[in-house]
Amino acid sequence: MTNPAVGAVDTADVADPELDALRELESRVLWLSSAMIYHANRVRPNPSGLKVGGHQASSASMVSMMTSMWFRHLRPEDRVSVKPHASPVLHAINYLLGRLDASYLPRLREFGGLQSYPSRSKDPDPVDYSTGSVGIGATAPIWGALARRYLNTVTGEGGTGRQYSLLGDAELDEGAVWEAVLDPAVADLGEIVWVVDLNRQSLDRIVPNIAAGKLAGMFEAAGWQVITLKYGQLLKELFDRPGGAELRRRIDEMTNPEYQRLLRCDGAELRRRIPGTGTGAGAIAELLSRLDDATLVEAVANLGGHDLAALDTAFEAIDDSRPTIIFAYTIKGYGLAIKGHPQNHSAVLTEAQMRDLAARTGSDLDDPWRGFAAGSPPYALCARAAERLRRPEPHPLRPPALPADMGRTPSGTLTTQAALGRALLDLTRAAPQAARRVVTVSPDVSSSTNLGGWVNKVGVWSASERPDWFADDADTILHWREKPTGQHIELGIAEVNMVSLLGELGATWSRWGQPLLPIGVLYDPFVERALEPWSYGIYAGGQSILIGTPSGVSLAPEGGAHQSIKTPSIGLEQPGCVTYEPAFAIDTEWTLLACLSRLGRPDGTSAYLRLSTRPVDQSLAAVPADPAARERRRRQVVAGAYTLRRRDDARVTIAAMGAVVPAALSAAERLAAAGVPADVVCVTSPDLLYRAVRARQGHERAESWILDQVFPAERAAPLVTVLDGHPHTLAFLATVNRVATTALGVTRFGQSGSIEDVYRYHGLDPDSIIRAALDLVG
Repeated sequence: MTNPAVGAVDTADVADPELDALRELESRVLWLSSAMIYHANRVRPNPSGLKVGGHQASSASMVSMMTSMWFRHLRPEDRVSVKPHASPVLHAINYLLGRLDASYLPRLREFGGLQSYPSRSKDPDPVDYSTGSVGIGATAPIWGALARRYLNTVTGEGGTGRQYSLLGDAELDEGAVWEAVLDPAVADLGEIVWVVDLNRQSLDRIVPNIAAGKLAGMFEAAGWQVITLKYGQLLKELFDRPGGAELRRRIDEMTNPEYQRLLRCDGAELRRRIPGTGTGAGAIAELLSRLDDATLVEAVANLGGHDLAALDTAFEAIDDSRPTIIFAYTIKGYGLAIKGHPQNHSAVLTEAQMRDLAARTGSDLDDPWRGFAAGSPPYALCARAAERLRRPEPHPLRPPALPADMGRTPSGTLTTQAALGRALLDLTRAAPQAARRVVTVSPDVSSSTNLGGWVNKVGVWSASERPDWFADDADTILHWREKPTGQHIELGIAEVNMVSLLGELGATWSRWGQPLLPIGVLYDPFVERALEPWSYGIYAGGQSILIGTPSGVSLAPEGGAHQSIKTPSIGLEQPGCVTYEPAFAIDTEWTLLACLSRLGRPDGTSAYLRLSTRPVDQSLAAVPADPAARERRRRQVVAGAYTLRRRDDARVTIAAMGAVVPAALSAAERLAAAGVPADVVCVTSPDLLYRAVRARQGHERAESWILDQVFPAERAAPLVTVLDGHPHTLAFLATVNRVATTALGVTRFGQSGSIEDVYRYHGLDPDSIIRAALDLVG
């Protein structure tokens, strides 16, 4: 129990006629959350014998603060992210508020029932934020607040309200937490409130020293208001008695494990253990001798996070001008027979322990889901809270219309990365209403990813306008104009922050009915670093476009860790996402427009585009001049592939993707000269082609017509696949017509050098493609 309270609030008890009803609600929430887990593990049939799980102890430590919040303090405009292991508490509260039918209470962790962790998309009751990935759900309300503020500058319809995070103390070990806290933009978000369940336990042990004072100092240094709830009213009263100062000093100086052991002791054992051997032992023993056993046992567990009056005072002390963190000292398993035990994380009460809990909470194990009697004080409190928290259902606005083709045919030599910036600028002219809903996000790489022209055009978003002190500097190329109407948000060098914000910007259509079209741009090698929070955002309903550029070993001179290998297959495997890797500028435009058209709608989806800095001759794209033929090409590009070169007498097919397409075309020309004609297929989306294959096999619903047009059975031939990434990404294409195949790609870390040397090293050059083709045709 080291580190005394920092910024502790006064919790003087105030007469409150509602408090008794609130305590009854607290007991019922504890019972319901515990009973849901008990039923799932001990009552519901389990033929497979697999562990069902649940976290009675982790839920119990959150019961007091969540009861106080939902039944006393929350407003309809507020939103709350609940720590994953406390999901039964949220479901119990939603049931008491009439938001969840009782039939779901026995279905925790059952297929089609209540999810293991809170889920916006899968749970039947209201959930503000999906959680589950430790640390990421905790920070989500920060990015939700930023997204709401941005939306207000675009439409004025983002509303207001606090953004709460209820998190376990162990989540503060996660790097994502500190990346978020330290971003300069966060200090201005006064609607952010974090409540830390400081129970001092992790999954396997009691944490020896959580150093709450150090944590408080770190948050204060970041500009946060810090409120600490350490002791409850009973302990505070004891501290005011003779010997109380010594008792407080003794508890403050205890290690966490020593204090936790006291929670497992009866009165006699507490009188032996608490005084210790220091100079104040006699005064402490004298104080304890005046207490009966029941009061002494209650006092040891009387921490601020379980004191409803203290919680009231803390919530009322929140300063909305800056972020707030409340450190609420709690006991893991509070109110349960397993309280404070180091191995209680996944423990489930026995039947005898549940019957004892039922007796103490006024419940019934044989009728576990019984509600409060109509007209009773807790029933009335539930009804008032339900009415107070009622919020209107959002009716998503349809996103503005987007063109499928902006009509330009790029010429000269261009990179797909540069084509991104051009396409965004063209969109502001071709579809200004849709372009106004576009918001780009990046982690300090705006200019190096070719967003400079876009940023100069639309400006940088800021809640208030800031002067651009370099506007009159003749050497300034990138103009950093910060204003409320800006459409680019740049965070620090923290990819996790960027994609977390991207997910929340992509969820405004479902939260407030107002769609945005968010695009995040980062270096492709760092997609893996950002993948978990981006995947979390997709799972939670956020629809966005993630663009990785520059990609692959085509970044030749950079070498080493700046050359991505696995990202093409990551895009293929990511649920809720369509992935593209265009070879030409026109393909980039068409796929970007297609991806934008899928955002901000109930049937929408996210997208990942992998772009390159390799300059490519745009005439190689051979874009048809005839309008009908051009539209056919566009449809094929968006569907996943198109035939770039076709020979009636082809003996081999080369399927290439992205930056290596010129190498494939060069190899095809040389093969033809050697008497081995080759077809060349330009793959734009291995993801959509793989879905088409699975659709043919009856495994999922997807269109498969693209396979008939690009890989017709009557033209089946040995197949060489090649891409600037791991070769298995395209290897499945051999199954379309069951042909012999060789898959070329990158399987080793990159090297610095010229693009010719690097391609040769990895076997992506025309010579390697030719050798592979000749081996296949004999």
